[in-house]
Amino acid sequence: MKDKFLKYIQTLQNQITSKLEAVDGFAKFREDVWERAEGGGGQTRVIENGQVFEKGGVNISAVHGKLPDSMQKLFNVGEADFFACGLSLVIHPKSPMVPTVHANWRYFEMYDENGAIINQWFGGGQDLTPHYLFEEDAIHFHQTCKAACDKHNLEYYPKYKRQCDNYFWNAHRNEARGIGGLFFDYCKATETVSMDDWFNFVTEIGNSFLEAYVPIVEKRVHLPYTQQHRTWQEIRRGRYVEFNLVHDKGTLFGLKTNGRIESILMSLPPHVQWVYDHHPENGSEEEKLIAVLENPKEWL
Repeated sequence: MKDKFLKYIQTLQNQITSKLEAVDGFAKFREDVWERAEGGGGQTRVIENGQVFEKGGVNISAVHGKLPDSMQKLFNVGEADFFACGLSLVIHPKSPMVPTVHANWRYFEMYDENGAIINQWFGGGQDLTPHYLFEEDAIHFHQTCKAACDKHNLEYYPKYKRQCDNYFWNAHRNEARGIGGLFFDYCKATETVSMDDWFNFVTEIGNSFLEAYVPIVEKRVHLPYTQQHRTWQEIRRGRYVEFNLVHDKGTLFGLKTNGRIESILMSLPPHVQWVYDHHPENGSEEEKLIAVLENPKEWL
C-alpha cells in the first residue's frame, strides 16, 4: 500500500505543478530534493512571484524510522517504527480576489519489532480560504468535493465537511480559517471498508483538486483590486498563519519528527499584516466574509 500511494502522490505532484504553471503563465516551480537524517526524504516544489501565484508549495515526503517520544504519547503506544508519506500543498495567489487553497493527502503505517504492520490509515482533505467571498465559488468548490465523495459513500461529504469546519477553526479568534471543504483522518480498515477502498477514496479526492480550484482562479484573476483590498488580504493571511502555527497537526507533526523546516513552513505567505484591534466596516464586503467565518454555513 505504501508503495502504491507514494507512486500516486508523485504522479499527482507532477499533474498539479504542471497545471498551476500553465495557469500562472510566467513563474515556474523550483524543486528541492531533500533527505531526512533519521530516514526518508521528499521533493519540495515552490513557486514564487508569479503573475497569478505570489507563493505556493506542492510538496511530497516519505519519512520513516523510530516513532518519536512525542508521537508515542499522541498515539498512546510504546516504541515503534513508522512510515508516513503524503502530498501537501498551499497556494497563495497575488490577487486578493483569488482565494488561497490548501490540500493534503497522506498515509501512515506503524510496525512492531518484527516489522509487521500494527496500524495503518489514510487522511487528508482540501479547503478554500477566500479573502473576498463569492458565494458561487464556494458552491463550486463544495459541489466538486461532494461529487468526488458521492462516488464512494453518500455519507462522506456531510461527515467530512463538518469535520473540516471543526478542524480549521481558529479557537482563539472564534472563527473559521476559511469556507471549508473536506477533512478526514484515521481512515482505517473495518469490516465493510478495506484499505483498498480508502485508497480509492483518497485518490478520488486528490484527483478532484484541480477541478475544484482552477476554474475559480481563472474566473477571478483578472478582477480589479485596490491597495485597500490588498491590505485586507494581508490581514486575513495573518489569521492563516496563526492557525498553521498554533493548531495545525501537520505542522506540529513535522516539527516533532525533525522534518525539513523549509518544507514545513512553506505554507506561510510572503506578505502578512497584524493590525491592532482591526474590525471591518459595517456593511462592507469584508464584514460579509467575517459573518460566514464566524458561522460556517451549508453551501449545497
